[in-house]
Amino acid sequence: MTTDHTGTTAGGDTLREDTTGAGAAERGAPAFHFIGIGGAGMSVVAELLADRGLEVSGSDRADSAVMDHLRGLGIRVHVGHDPANVPPDAVVVVSSAIRDSNVELAAARSRGQRVIHRSQALALAAAGMRFVAVAGAHGKTTTSAMLALALRAVGLDPSAAIGGVLPEFGTGAHLGGGDIFVAEADESDGSFLNYTPSVELVTNVEPDHLDHYRTQEAFEQVFVDFVERLVEGGLLVCCAEDRGASRLAATARGQGRRVLTYGRPDLCPEAPDVRIEDVVEHADGSTARLVEGDTVVDLSLGVPGWQNIVNAAGAWTVGVELGVDPVAMARALGAFRGAERRFQLRGQVGDRRVFDDYAHHPTEVAAALAEARVVAGEGPVTVVFQPHLFSRTRAFSDRFARALSAADTVVVTDIYASREDPVDGVDSSLITAHLPGSHLVHDMHEAARLGARLTGPGGILVTMGAGSITTTAQDALEEWRQEEGTGE
Repeated sequence: MTTDHTGTTAGGDTLREDTTGAGAAERGAPAFHFIGIGGAGMSVVAELLADRGLEVSGSDRADSAVMDHLRGLGIRVHVGHDPANVPPDAVVVVSSAIRDSNVELAAARSRGQRVIHRSQALALAAAGMRFVAVAGAHGKTTTSAMLALALRAVGLDPSAAIGGVLPEFGTGAHLGGGDIFVAEADESDGSFLNYTPSVELVTNVEPDHLDHYRTQEAFEQVFVDFVERLVEGGLLVCCAEDRGASRLAATARGQGRRVLTYGRPDLCPEAPDVRIEDVVEHADGSTARLVEGDTVVDLSLGVPGWQNIVNAAGAWTVGVELGVDPVAMARALGAFRGAERRFQLRGQVGDRRVFDDYAHHPTEVAAALAEARVVAGEGPVTVVFQPHLFSRTRAFSDRFARALSAADTVVVTDIYASREDPVDGVDSSLITAHLPGSHLVHDMHEAARLGARLTGPGGILVTMGAGSITTTAQDALEEWRQEEGTGE
């Protein structure tokens, strides 16, 4: 797709001047039409622009709870794509998932309408604020959610654009009254280069999206380019446990930029600026101590898993940079209870539970199953995994198998194609071939039912993946209800 990613419209004229603040619509600011408005990232930006008083509409190929939410906000949404859906005077907003052949996009271009990327629309929504961008191949949704909610708890009331639903907001979008804007920054297509952040938090630079970048070197280079987008005097915060992020921090320091790193010292190639010490995990939460120079604070989270401690350390580092008292920031992070689809409890029948998780990269799968082990205690762990993208499955099939092997029982279902076309010879059997004893079930609903039948007493089942697998938790619960004869 050839959408302009420079921060201006395709015609070269900035939209920033008249599209911010209450009453923007009355001042003659343009309307916006989102193609694919039901997507997590698109819906958040649409909601933020509508909150600013702008006229917003959109369409998506299928109805959903997200579409219902947008309707409730007064946003005009259409199910199905049709040129008639596009207001002729609207700026059209697309993500990289929208193909040039989309009938609404083609119609808009034939009429000479402005077409911008979702990231550019988000930059408009954040105009005039201190922009905090949270990026990385994994952990950015949880980390940005932790940061936004903690800043809100200490009274700063930031605006936020998070790629997951937060129970406190009922959405991933929030237009606050403060001067801080926290955004989950998408590296998948380089569109995060449209931002000019005051603070950048990079959770990791582990190669992903190789369908777009092709090589690890190109993937790492886009993060170097991202750092160059920092405002003068801005701060880069990196997790030093990740080798790619450590290299990024070293490069930025070599350029004379301000940098802070965080991590568990024994897992970092160089001593981090913020040390994570004395990590303790248990089924209902996790604790640690954060040390920066002479500052020592205790961190106690209501969510389990070492990865949440690491994410919270990054959020704490940014919060202190923004002027929050270190102890108050740690206390505020302790109130975090998770984001939707991040190891989210979906139900329980007897002593067996279903959790749902968005993990779709081998590193994320391994972290989610490590958390599952802590939560399950002595009980067995079953995972029902839906691979996401043909390109990612082909690139990481053996690593997926190794990560999934941490579960007692593994059921793999068909690949969720998302934006990709099928690739000859690439299917879920590439994963199960590396994993003796695993089960390949093409229908995801039957896969969840099989997983439920194979989950023993006191066990947990995790439906896992970035696609439609999230809809199958009820299949597992129903299977257990039938087994126990409750029929509830």
